[in-house]
Amino acid sequence: MAARTAKKESILTRMRTARLSRGKMDFSILLMVSVLCAFGLVMIFSASYYYAQHYSGANNDSSYYLKRQLVYLIVGYPTMLLISLINYRVIERLRSVFLAISIILLVMVLLWGQDLNGGKRWLNFAGISIQPSELAKFGLMIFMCSYMSRHRNEMNTFRFGMAPMLIAIGVIAGLVMLQPNMSMAVIIGFIGVVLLYLGGCDWKQLLILGGIAVAVVLVLAFSQPYRVARMTSFSNPENDPQGTGYQLLQSYYAIGSGGFFGKGLNNSYQKLLYMTYGESDFIFAILCEEFGFVGGLIVILMYGWIVFRGIVIAMRCRNRFGSLLAAGISIVFGFQVFVNIGVVTGLLPTTGQALPFISAGGTSLLVFLAAMGLLLSISRDTNPRG
Repeated sequence: MAARTAKKESILTRMRTARLSRGKMDFSILLMVSVLCAFGLVMIFSASYYYAQHYSGANNDSSYYLKRQLVYLIVGYPTMLLISLINYRVIERLRSVFLAISIILLVMVLLWGQDLNGGKRWLNFAGISIQPSELAKFGLMIFMCSYMSRHRNEMNTFRFGMAPMLIAIGVIAGLVMLQPNMSMAVIIGFIGVVLLYLGGCDWKQLLILGGIAVAVVLVLAFSQPYRVARMTSFSNPENDPQGTGYQLLQSYYAIGSGGFFGKGLNNSYQKLLYMTYGESDFIFAILCEEFGFVGGLIVILMYGWIVFRGIVIAMRCRNRFGSLLAAGISIVFGFQVFVNIGVVTGLLPTTGQALPFISAGGTSLLVFLAAMGLLLSISRDTNPRG
């Protein structure tokens, strides 16, 4: 009896010590996220109010998109703060649950998803739309980081290291590809390969895998006419100014006319029904038109700071799962920013990736806020010096 009591007291002592050893969160990340979310609300209203007045789905309500984004922010921001207070190690125990939910939702969207623009990418629950592929990115990440932290000494082998991870990546990316959503499938594959490298997989095997992946992507990219059009139009949009090159040309006009300091808030010309998706995928172009090169650069620097601090947290984390997860979150976040801005500026083919915290889109906002909550939680478990 005495031994059992002593053991119980020892466990409680370790739990108290663990709580006391967790430091303060990285408030600079919290500040950057808060500012970007607030600025996102301003930009969404500015970019969408004229379109919403003429869009029947918005019931001619100029603040339609602003109200929707505000609802998701009211839910997502406290969720981020709550997750930041929870020990991230609890998430690791739910790794299989997150992966299973991701797979189930991706199957459900294929069966009952909303058919929009030739693809099924959205699920409607009681009037609320969610994009399962956004959730799947992080569900896969949590599963991979947990596996690689628990099998650290086996990750340089193919059978017990890379093969199980490739199966998970293949299932998720394959289901996304069936929607079809090739750009998201490529992003998921890229995330998986980067995590495999960070997790300690043999770099020679990764090179072979990368070569095969590039070949597969090229075959798939040129297997459908609309994909070929996307791949070629971004390099010469002026060849089809009223067709495949129209959106990118409008983006160029917006960014170019913004100049150095911009036209000022609410003074965008391209948002007057010239540019589609100005409140979502192409909101960065409207931002540059209204705030110019300086405004766009400040936003990019804010994103860069979050990625930088995330990498620092990953390097200083005292737990391998936390370290891998912080690195994964930072890479996914930074890569999505790069893809969105790359599309808007014509560096990359057109894809449907949102600009985190600024683009209109409930699922993206909720998922990235939850991810930032995890990153803040991990930041409380770091050594003061790298």
